[in-house]
Amino acid sequence: MSTGTTTGLRVTDLARATGVRPDTIRYYERVGLLAPPPRTSAGYRMYPPSTAERVRFIQGCRRLGLRLREIADLLAVRDTGVCPCEPAETLLHRRIAELDAELARLGALRETLAGMVQELPQGRCPDISPGTWCPGTEPF
Repeated sequence: MSTGTTTGLRVTDLARATGVRPDTIRYYERVGLLAPPPRTSAGYRMYPPSTAERVRFIQGCRRLGLRLREIADLLAVRDTGVCPCEPAETLLHRRIAELDAELARLGALRETLAGMVQELPQGRCPDISPGTWCPGTEPF
């Protein structure tokens, strides 16, 4: 819909104001995180200035590791004028649990790698059998 409007922020201005790429702004619009803005008679998007705050909110959520669907849910609550703190708390608790699981997995991986380093032979490396990492280790 072309409105001939000239007020607002073009996509490049919005991107510059929020520190994201113009493609990111267009992507957020495509997936529904940003409402399609009015367009000038030349077809340029003209985002309302309030869109910058919304993009910053989305970016903050992304830095916390929230998924786009979760961000969309928070924005939907926020758009009703209701504080999104309660659903945000649930999402953040779930994210903490995911991080704890990932830290445990990484800790176990680190221990495995450290054990492999300890088992490496000192000095000249002997010939190995095909399919093994090092002499005396199990094949992959």
